[in-house]
Amino acid sequence: MKFDPPLARGRLLRRYKRFMADIIADDGRELTLHCPNTGSMKFCTPEQGAVLFSDSGNPKRKYRHTWEAVQVAHGHWAGINTSRTNALVAEAILAGRLPSLPNDHVRREVTWGDSRFDLALGEGETPHTLIEVKNVTLGPGPDDDDHGVICFPDAVTERGQKHLRTLMQVVAAGQRAVLVFCVQHTGAREVRPADDIDPRYGALLREAHAAGVEVLAWRTRISPEEMVLDEAVPVRLV
Repeated sequence: MKFDPPLARGRLLRRYKRFMADIIADDGRELTLHCPNTGSMKFCTPEQGAVLFSDSGNPKRKYRHTWEAVQVAHGHWAGINTSRTNALVAEAILAGRLPSLPNDHVRREVTWGDSRFDLALGEGETPHTLIEVKNVTLGPGPDDDDHGVICFPDAVTERGQKHLRTLMQVVAAGQRAVLVFCVQHTGAREVRPADDIDPRYGALLREAHAAGVEVLAWRTRISPEEMVLDEAVPVRLV
């Protein structure tokens, strides 16, 4: 995912009302950014932390600038724009960077039963592979060691629990179901369920994996010029 022009830089003042953040841009302007992230963003709102943001170029938008990434503990970067996640994974599949997910008619927002999946592979009305994508940013805090363990979720997610149940239904119906953790944290060395935050999600994730749901995790390279999935990281469930 290339950015042209490159993302601009600034410093975070505060995030508030979930969808807004005030920053000081490097050129001295104080701006209010749209914050496209509904999660808790734990450890992703450091006071005076460096930020990257995009400009829609649309003067009619109330908040024309969008918060894209933030520098977190130990100098790593986290991508907080959850609307980028599906596109990052789809782009990687199309480019052949995810070997276990072949470029076979990649489609987005595909309905299966009463559920909607982020991505699907295969021609015709019945795709052979259904994919759920999750944005993962919860890494070590400033007082923690730089251990490289990135966790999901960062808050209790009943929606995420429902997705796991549906993925298990897909497997039971004889189709391939894949959960992809799009790890937007440059310090990632492995991914684990955040059992201390949502133990039910962790239990369901392990149940889903045992039932045949494939669980993948890929780390994102983040810079002002681009974001791209560049390396697989292991998922630890034990």
